[in-house]
Amino acid sequence: MSTPRLIGRGTVLAVLAALLAALFSATPAQAASGTITGLAGKCVDVAGASSANGTAVQLYDCNGTGAQVWSNSGDGTLRALGKCLDVVDRSTADGASVQLWDCSGGANQQWVVTSARDIVNPAANKCLDVRDNTSANGTRLQIWSCTGGANQKWSAPASGGGTTPSGFVVSEAQFNQMFPNRNSFYTYSGLRAALSAYPGFANTGSDTVKKQEAAAFLANVNHETGGLVHVVEQNTANYPHYCDWGQPYGCPAGQAAYYGRGPIQLSWNFNYKAAGDALGLDLLNNPWLVQNDASVAWRTGLWYWNTQTGPGTMTPHNAMVNQAGFGQTIRSINGSLECDGKNPAQVQSRVDAYNRFTSILGVSPGGNLYC
Repeated sequence: MSTPRLIGRGTVLAVLAALLAALFSATPAQAASGTITGLAGKCVDVAGASSANGTAVQLYDCNGTGAQVWSNSGDGTLRALGKCLDVVDRSTADGASVQLWDCSGGANQQWVVTSARDIVNPAANKCLDVRDNTSANGTRLQIWSCTGGANQKWSAPASGGGTTPSGFVVSEAQFNQMFPNRNSFYTYSGLRAALSAYPGFANTGSDTVKKQEAAAFLANVNHETGGLVHVVEQNTANYPHYCDWGQPYGCPAGQAAYYGRGPIQLSWNFNYKAAGDALGLDLLNNPWLVQNDASVAWRTGLWYWNTQTGPGTMTPHNAMVNQAGFGQTIRSINGSLECDGKNPAQVQSRVDAYNRFTSILGVSPGGNLYC
């Protein structure tokens, strides 16, 4: 056997330096690159192939240039020409344009590609969208509430922008523990199927924040439905009261058709109209879908949670993601009747459920639990 050679200290340091350089310059295993195609088969394109901050991102004929090659390094960003796809001014509003900008790690540069071929910014809970649904070269891209329209459907690189997580932060076993007496209508699979409508839900921020948001949503749902027992409102005398004839579309399903249904007990004709428009369903004419289809029922609950402020000042989703506290979710759902001392027993019921559910998920409930 030959005598091993001794390696000097300088050589060791050089080898280590080379290894570290290779480690930090290597392309992550999840990286993928390619074009992103959408409406009329056209490509997501950086205007003028410019890498300057603020360059518009647009729809354009596919031409094979670097301005149309997008990559993802596994961190949730979509990159071209060395910079990130970015929502202008960190806006979460419908119609906010997207641009190219230095990668900063901001929430306005995070994107999720769903199984439904949407590309979603979780912070805004909105989809990458072709403005005015036109396929003309140079049409600016923006974010907009997800509608399922062709102008929001994309074919992206396999791992571009990440994918909808395979696992919800609440397991089926935990869900069953939370709702031991639930109605068989409220299936875990129905909830899981509904999650793709709002990919930012329980999927924004740290693992703790994700679990806190899931617990907060389910705690309010628990209160609204008596532990996921009631699918429809129990007080039938209220049914005729939820028709606002002042709306231009009236109540085509009937005066008494818009009673509370589903996990958040969706009620009133204008809420059925708004939820249906957002979800691509005709709930104004067929409100019974909410009590007959578990996935639709869950989606209406998630619609309210992620997009409506109710009597509050923020959506329940934003209340949890921005750590305003569970109390603000109560205010946004039923604050006019419960908060500020109006009905402390109802508030306490919600808080007790939230504390119980965060315990099941193994996270702290955080502060500001009351409204």
